Amino acid sequence: MAYLSTGLTCFIGCLTLFFTPPGKATEPVGEPIGEPVGEPAGFYQQKLDVQVRYDNRSDRSNRSQFRLRFYPQLNLSEQWSLHSFVVTGDDFSSSHNTFGDEDSDQIAVRRLYLRRTHALGKTEFGVIPTYKGRISATGMSKDGWFQGLRHVYEAKPGHKLELVAGAINSTDPNKALSLADDFNLFEFEYSATVNEQFSMEFGVERIIEGNYLRSEVRFHQPARVWFAEFVRRVDDAENKLVLGLDSEFSLGQYPVEVYAYYAYVSADFGQRAELTEDYLGTGHGGSVEVSGALPVAQLDWFYRIDMVDSTRRMLLGIKRSF
Repeated sequence: MAYLSTGLTCFIGCLTLFFTPPGKATEPVGEPIGEPVGEPAGFYQQKLDVQVRYDNRSDRSNRSQFRLRFYPQLNLSEQWSLHSFVVTGDDFSSSHNTFGDEDSDQIAVRRLYLRRTHALGKTEFGVIPTYKGRISATGMSKDGWFQGLRHVYEAKPGHKLELVAGAINSTDPNKALSLADDFNLFEFEYSATVNEQFSMEFGVERIIEGNYLRSEVRFHQPARVWFAEFVRRVDDAENKLVLGLDSEFSLGQYPVEVYAYYAYVSADFGQRAELTEDYLGTGHGGSVEVSGALPVAQLDWFYRIDMVDSTRRMLLGIKRSF
Protein backbone atom coordinates (compact mmCIF):
# COMPACT_ATOMS: atom_id res chain seq x y z
CA MET A 1 0.00 0.00 0.00
CA ALA A 2 2.89 2.35 0.80
CA TYR A 3 4.47 1.93 -2.64
CA LEU A 4 1.08 2.29 -4.35
CA SER A 5 0.21 5.54 -2.55
CA THR A 6 3.67 7.01 -3.13
CA GLY A 7 3.53 6.11 -6.81
CA LEU A 8 0.04 7.58 -7.20
CA THR A 9 1.13 10.85 -5.61
CA CYS A 10 4.19 11.10 -7.85
CA PHE A 11 2.14 10.29 -10.96
CA ILE A 12 -0.44 12.99 -10.25
CA GLY A 13 2.37 15.43 -9.44
CA CYS A 14 4.07 14.85 -12.78
CA LEU A 15 0.81 15.37 -14.66
CA THR A 16 0.01 18.65 -12.95
CA LEU A 17 3.57 19.95 -13.13
CA PHE A 18 4.16 19.38 -16.81
CA PHE A 19 0.74 19.48 -18.46
CA THR A 20 -0.42 22.86 -17.14
CA PRO A 21 -0.06 25.79 -19.57
CA PRO A 22 3.03 27.75 -18.53
CA GLY A 23 2.05 31.29 -19.51
CA LYS A 24 3.67 34.08 -17.55
CA ALA A 25 4.39 33.37 -13.92
CA THR A 26 2.13 35.39 -11.63
CA GLU A 27 1.76 35.55 -7.88
CA PRO A 28 -1.34 33.54 -6.91
CA VAL A 29 -4.02 35.47 -5.08
CA GLY A 30 -3.91 34.91 -1.32
CA GLU A 31 -0.37 33.70 -0.83
CA PRO A 32 0.39 31.74 2.35
CA ILE A 33 0.66 34.00 5.38
CA GLY A 34 4.25 34.82 6.30
CA GLU A 35 6.00 33.83 3.08
CA PRO A 36 7.91 36.40 1.01
CA VAL A 37 5.40 37.84 -1.46
CA GLY A 38 5.47 40.00 -4.56
CA GLU A 39 7.81 39.76 -7.51
CA PRO A 40 10.96 37.67 -6.86
CA ALA A 41 13.73 39.95 -5.58
CA GLY A 42 16.78 38.13 -6.88
CA PHE A 43 17.79 34.53 -6.37
CA TYR A 44 17.28 34.43 -2.58
CA GLN A 45 14.46 35.77 -0.41
CA GLN A 46 13.66 35.30 3.25
CA LYS A 47 11.27 36.38 5.96
CA LEU A 48 11.51 36.04 9.73
CA ASP A 49 8.83 36.74 12.30
CA VAL A 50 9.27 36.70 16.06
CA GLN A 51 6.55 36.59 18.71
CA VAL A 52 6.54 36.70 22.52
CA ARG A 53 3.32 36.06 24.44
CA TYR A 54 1.88 35.48 27.90
CA ASP A 55 -0.50 32.49 28.11
CA ASN A 56 -3.04 32.35 30.93
CA ARG A 57 -5.16 29.17 30.79
CA SER A 58 -7.68 27.81 33.28
CA ASP A 59 -6.54 24.18 33.11
CA ARG A 60 -2.78 24.65 33.45
CA SER A 61 -0.13 26.94 34.92
CA ASN A 62 0.51 30.36 33.43
CA ARG A 63 3.46 30.51 31.07
CA SER A 64 5.51 32.88 28.92
CA GLN A 65 6.30 31.69 25.42
CA PHE A 66 8.17 32.65 22.26
CA ARG A 67 7.95 31.70 18.61
CA LEU A 68 10.36 32.02 15.68
CA ARG A 69 9.25 31.45 12.08
CA PHE A 70 11.77 31.52 9.24
CA TYR A 71 10.79 31.35 5.55
CA PRO A 72 13.77 30.96 3.16
CA GLN A 73 13.09 30.87 -0.60
CA LEU A 74 15.25 30.27 -3.68
CA ASN A 75 13.90 31.66 -6.97
CA LEU A 76 15.24 29.14 -9.48
CA SER A 77 13.57 30.74 -12.50
CA GLU A 78 10.58 32.88 -13.40
CA GLN A 79 8.26 29.94 -12.69
CA TRP A 80 10.15 27.63 -10.33
CA SER A 81 11.06 28.28 -6.68
CA LEU A 82 12.27 26.21 -3.72
CA HIS A 83 10.74 26.91 -0.29
CA SER A 84 11.33 25.87 3.30
CA PHE A 85 9.83 26.65 6.70
CA VAL A 86 11.71 26.48 10.01
CA VAL A 87 9.78 27.10 13.22
CA THR A 88 9.83 26.52 16.97
CA GLY A 89 7.31 24.31 18.81
CA ASP A 90 6.86 20.60 19.47
CA ASP A 91 3.57 19.74 17.74
CA PHE A 92 1.69 20.03 14.44
CA SER A 93 -0.64 22.74 15.77
CA SER A 94 1.79 24.39 18.20
CA SER A 95 4.72 26.60 17.26
CA HIS A 96 5.63 28.13 20.63
CA ASN A 97 8.36 27.22 23.09
CA THR A 98 7.92 27.98 26.78
CA PHE A 99 10.55 29.99 28.64
CA GLY A 100 12.13 27.90 31.40
CA ASP A 101 11.02 24.50 30.08
CA GLU A 102 13.58 21.74 29.61
CA ASP A 103 12.57 21.46 25.95
CA SER A 104 12.42 25.20 25.24
CA ASP A 105 14.98 24.77 22.43
CA GLN A 106 12.56 22.93 20.11
CA ILE A 107 12.95 24.00 16.48
CA ALA A 108 12.54 22.01 13.27
CA VAL A 109 12.30 22.19 9.49
CA ARG A 110 8.61 21.55 8.87
CA ARG A 111 8.45 22.09 5.10
CA LEU A 112 10.63 21.70 2.03
CA TYR A 113 8.98 21.90 -1.38
CA LEU A 114 9.10 23.05 -4.98
CA ARG A 115 6.56 25.50 -6.37
CA ARG A 116 5.76 26.16 -10.01
CA THR A 117 3.62 29.22 -10.72
CA HIS A 118 1.87 29.75 -14.01
CA ALA A 119 -0.76 31.95 -15.60
CA LEU A 120 -3.63 29.81 -14.29
CA GLY A 121 -2.45 28.97 -10.77
CA LYS A 122 0.34 27.01 -9.12
CA THR A 123 1.63 23.55 -8.24
CA GLU A 124 3.48 22.62 -5.03
CA PHE A 125 5.27 19.30 -4.50
CA GLY A 126 7.16 17.97 -1.47
CA VAL A 127 6.53 18.64 2.23
CA ILE A 128 4.09 21.49 1.70
CA PRO A 129 1.82 23.93 3.63
CA THR A 130 -1.64 22.97 4.83
CA TYR A 131 -3.23 25.88 2.94
CA LYS A 132 -3.24 27.38 -0.53
CA GLY A 133 -3.75 30.99 0.55
CA ARG A 134 -6.00 32.62 3.14
CA ILE A 135 -6.43 30.43 6.22
CA SER A 136 -9.98 29.41 7.11
CA ALA A 137 -11.22 28.96 10.68
CA THR A 138 -11.97 25.30 9.89
CA GLY A 139 -8.63 24.75 8.17
CA MET A 140 -5.64 22.92 9.59
CA SER A 141 -2.95 24.80 11.51
CA LYS A 142 -0.95 27.27 9.45
CA ASP A 143 2.22 25.87 11.04
CA GLY A 144 1.39 22.33 9.94
CA TRP A 145 2.57 20.31 6.95
CA PHE A 146 1.90 17.27 4.84
CA GLN A 147 3.80 15.31 2.20
CA GLY A 148 2.40 15.30 -1.31
CA LEU A 149 1.20 17.84 -3.84
CA ARG A 150 -1.21 20.72 -4.32
CA HIS A 151 -2.42 21.90 -7.70
CA VAL A 152 -4.48 25.10 -8.01
CA TYR A 153 -6.14 25.80 -11.35
CA GLU A 154 -8.11 28.95 -12.16
CA ALA A 155 -10.78 27.65 -14.52
CA LYS A 156 -11.93 31.21 -15.19
CA PRO A 157 -11.49 34.54 -13.38
CA GLY A 158 -12.72 34.18 -9.82
CA HIS A 159 -13.26 30.41 -10.03
CA LYS A 160 -10.56 28.01 -8.79
CA LEU A 161 -10.17 24.27 -8.44
CA GLU A 162 -7.72 22.78 -5.95
CA LEU A 163 -6.45 19.20 -5.77
CA VAL A 164 -4.50 18.00 -2.74
CA ALA A 165 -3.11 14.49 -2.34
CA GLY A 166 -0.57 13.04 0.08
CA ALA A 167 -0.08 12.09 3.71
CA ILE A 168 0.38 13.40 7.23
CA ASN A 169 3.09 11.05 8.40
CA SER A 170 3.38 12.35 11.98
CA THR A 171 2.40 15.28 14.19
CA ASP A 172 5.98 15.50 15.52
CA PRO A 173 7.80 18.39 13.76
CA ASN A 174 11.10 16.50 14.00
CA LYS A 175 9.61 13.83 11.71
CA ALA A 176 8.05 16.22 9.19
CA LEU A 177 10.62 15.35 6.50
CA SER A 178 10.57 11.61 7.19
CA LEU A 179 9.01 9.67 4.32
CA ALA A 180 5.39 8.69 4.87
CA ASP A 181 4.34 5.05 4.48
CA ASP A 182 0.63 5.62 3.88
CA PHE A 183 -1.72 7.70 1.74
CA ASN A 184 -4.15 9.35 4.21
CA LEU A 185 -4.95 12.82 2.87
CA PHE A 186 -7.00 13.89 -0.14
CA GLU A 187 -8.92 17.08 -0.88
CA PHE A 188 -10.76 18.47 -3.87
CA GLU A 189 -12.08 22.03 -3.52
CA TYR A 190 -13.95 24.56 -5.61
CA SER A 191 -13.76 28.24 -4.65
CA ALA A 192 -15.48 31.17 -6.30
CA THR A 193 -15.83 34.91 -6.00
CA VAL A 194 -19.50 35.37 -6.85
CA ASN A 195 -19.45 39.19 -6.84
CA GLU A 196 -17.92 42.02 -4.83
CA GLN A 197 -19.80 40.92 -1.72
CA PHE A 198 -19.99 37.12 -1.77
CA SER A 199 -17.36 34.38 -2.04
CA MET A 200 -17.68 30.68 -1.30
CA GLU A 201 -15.81 27.38 -1.07
CA PHE A 202 -16.98 23.76 -1.27
CA GLY A 203 -14.78 20.72 -0.81
CA VAL A 204 -14.51 17.01 -0.11
CA GLU A 205 -11.75 15.72 2.16
CA ARG A 206 -10.19 12.51 3.38
CA ILE A 207 -7.98 13.19 6.41
CA ILE A 208 -6.55 10.39 8.59
CA GLU A 209 -9.42 7.86 8.39
CA GLY A 210 -12.14 10.55 8.36
CA ASN A 211 -14.29 11.60 5.37
CA TYR A 212 -15.54 15.19 5.35
CA LEU A 213 -17.62 17.66 3.36
CA ARG A 214 -16.66 21.29 3.85
CA SER A 215 -18.45 24.51 2.88
CA GLU A 216 -17.73 28.18 3.47
CA VAL A 217 -19.54 31.42 2.64
CA ARG A 218 -18.07 34.89 3.13
CA PHE A 219 -19.91 38.23 2.96
CA HIS A 220 -17.62 41.19 2.26
CA GLN A 221 -18.35 44.73 3.42
CA PRO A 222 -16.09 47.77 3.65
CA ALA A 223 -13.59 47.09 6.49
CA ARG A 224 -15.27 43.79 7.53
CA VAL A 225 -15.96 40.24 6.41
CA TRP A 226 -18.67 37.96 7.85
CA PHE A 227 -18.10 34.23 7.42
CA ALA A 228 -19.84 30.91 8.03
CA GLU A 229 -18.02 27.59 7.74
CA PHE A 230 -19.45 24.09 8.14
CA VAL A 231 -17.69 20.73 8.04
CA ARG A 232 -19.61 17.44 8.12
CA ARG A 233 -17.89 14.16 8.93
CA VAL A 234 -19.94 11.93 6.67
CA ASP A 235 -18.69 8.57 7.92
CA ASP A 236 -19.56 9.28 11.57
CA ALA A 237 -22.34 11.95 11.54
CA GLU A 238 -20.23 14.56 13.35
CA ASN A 239 -20.07 18.32 12.67
CA LYS A 240 -18.03 21.46 13.04
CA LEU A 241 -19.62 24.91 12.68
CA VAL A 242 -17.93 28.32 12.75
CA LEU A 243 -19.62 31.74 12.52
CA GLY A 244 -17.40 34.79 12.62
CA LEU A 245 -16.31 38.31 11.78
CA ASP A 246 -13.01 39.73 10.54
CA SER A 247 -13.09 43.50 10.89
CA GLU A 248 -11.10 46.69 11.22
CA PHE A 249 -12.00 49.96 12.90
CA SER A 250 -10.26 53.10 14.14
CA LEU A 251 -9.81 54.51 17.63
CA GLY A 252 -9.18 58.10 16.63
CA GLN A 253 -6.31 57.80 14.16
CA TYR A 254 -5.31 54.36 15.44
CA PRO A 255 -6.42 51.33 13.38
CA VAL A 256 -7.44 48.18 15.29
CA GLU A 257 -8.20 44.76 13.81
CA VAL A 258 -10.80 42.41 15.33
CA TYR A 259 -11.22 38.72 14.61
CA ALA A 260 -14.04 36.94 16.44
CA TYR A 261 -15.97 33.71 16.00
CA TYR A 262 -18.30 31.20 17.61
CA ALA A 263 -17.53 27.49 17.05
CA TYR A 264 -19.05 24.13 17.81
CA VAL A 265 -17.14 20.85 17.39
CA SER A 266 -18.73 17.42 17.94
CA ALA A 267 -17.01 15.20 20.48
CA ASP A 268 -16.14 12.47 17.93
CA PHE A 269 -15.27 14.77 15.05
CA GLY A 270 -11.88 13.10 14.67
CA GLN A 271 -8.23 14.06 14.58
CA ARG A 272 -9.00 16.77 12.03
CA ALA A 273 -10.23 18.93 14.95
CA GLU A 274 -6.97 18.50 16.85
CA LEU A 275 -4.93 19.66 13.84
CA THR A 276 -6.42 23.17 13.89
CA GLU A 277 -4.69 26.24 15.32
CA ASP A 278 -4.15 26.17 19.14
CA TYR A 279 -6.72 23.40 19.67
CA LEU A 280 -8.42 23.57 23.10
CA GLY A 281 -11.17 20.94 22.91
CA THR A 282 -14.57 19.97 21.54
CA GLY A 283 -17.98 21.44 22.34
CA HIS A 284 -19.22 25.04 22.21
CA GLY A 285 -16.60 27.79 22.17
CA GLY A 286 -15.52 31.13 20.84
CA SER A 287 -12.62 33.48 20.39
CA VAL A 288 -12.07 37.24 20.20
CA GLU A 289 -8.76 38.75 19.14
CA VAL A 290 -7.86 42.44 18.85
CA SER A 291 -4.56 43.60 17.41
CA GLY A 292 -2.75 46.64 16.11
CA ALA A 293 0.61 48.30 15.56
CA LEU A 294 2.78 49.87 18.24
CA PRO A 295 4.48 53.21 17.50
CA VAL A 296 7.94 51.80 18.32
CA ALA A 297 10.35 49.38 16.64
CA GLN A 298 7.78 48.24 14.04
CA LEU A 299 6.14 46.05 16.66
CA ASP A 300 2.58 44.71 16.58
CA TRP A 301 0.50 43.78 19.62
CA PHE A 302 -2.39 41.37 20.12
CA TYR A 303 -4.82 40.32 22.84
CA ARG A 304 -6.98 37.20 22.55
CA ILE A 305 -9.57 35.39 24.65
CA ASP A 306 -10.55 31.77 23.87
CA MET A 307 -13.35 29.80 25.50
CA VAL A 308 -14.28 26.13 24.95
CA ASP A 309 -16.83 24.75 27.43
CA SER A 310 -15.04 24.87 30.81
CA THR A 311 -11.62 25.89 29.43
CA ARG A 312 -10.69 29.60 29.37
CA ARG A 313 -7.60 31.12 27.86
CA MET A 314 -6.11 34.61 27.61
CA LEU A 315 -3.17 35.52 25.37
CA LEU A 316 -1.28 38.82 25.34
CA GLY A 317 1.79 39.42 23.20
CA ILE A 318 3.91 41.37 20.77
CA LYS A 319 5.43 40.37 17.44
CA ARG A 320 7.62 41.69 14.66
CA SER A 321 8.41 40.63 11.09
CA PHE A 322 11.77 41.15 9.39
